Amino acid sequence: MSEAFQNMDKMYRRQRYFYDLTRKYYLLGRDKLIAEMCVETDENVLEVGCGTARNLKILAKKYPNTNFFGLDASSEMLKTAEEKTAILKNINLKVALADNFNYKQTFDLDKPFDIIYFSYSISMIPPWKESIANALDNLKKGGSFYIVDFYDQKDLPDFFQKLLQGWLRQFHVQFWGDLMPHLKLLETQELGKLKITPLYKRYSFIAEFKKI
Repeated sequence: MSEAFQNMDKMYRRQRYFYDLTRKYYLLGRDKLIAEMCVETDENVLEVGCGTARNLKILAKKYPNTNFFGLDASSEMLKTAEEKTAILKNINLKVALADNFNYKQTFDLDKPFDIIYFSYSISMIPPWKESIANALDNLKKGGSFYIVDFYDQKDLPDFFQKLLQGWLRQFHVQFWGDLMPHLKLLETQELGKLKITPLYKRYSFIAEFKKI
């Protein structure tokens, strides 16, 4: 087992039992993304870093004729995810790394995903550039790629910024300062069309990238 898998299992072995209860108070923007995501019947939709499958469960119930997939580096988190989604037949979960999955080898699909999204996971992935590149490689042309995560909090009071960012670092979570320039570079390279929506005074953001 790689070090990345071991570290994630160590972190979430106990947290998985109360993860959803605590995160609902500060992972802001997830439900907005779920509500606004355009999902069609029979599409294949992937969440990278799905954790307990909280988002996938909501989507799978909302779109029962759509195929949902989730991957996470923590097999411990996926134990909870499997328990929560056991009665849903349109969710498929796998243990995998964000920068090293493949729609064929990991999920036995014959075509790339229609939608791929990261919900509060990109801020926990050190090889985030490689993970974005891998997601785009596994996304069909015309497909949509989304990120919802913490932003830079620049429109919030200084004391709140420092308090929040310091607290998040204890959990190995951070806003990557060069994330936005990197996404804009991908658009400049004509790989897709980018839309960034700041939320709650830049507490968080939603980025949508439409692959060309």
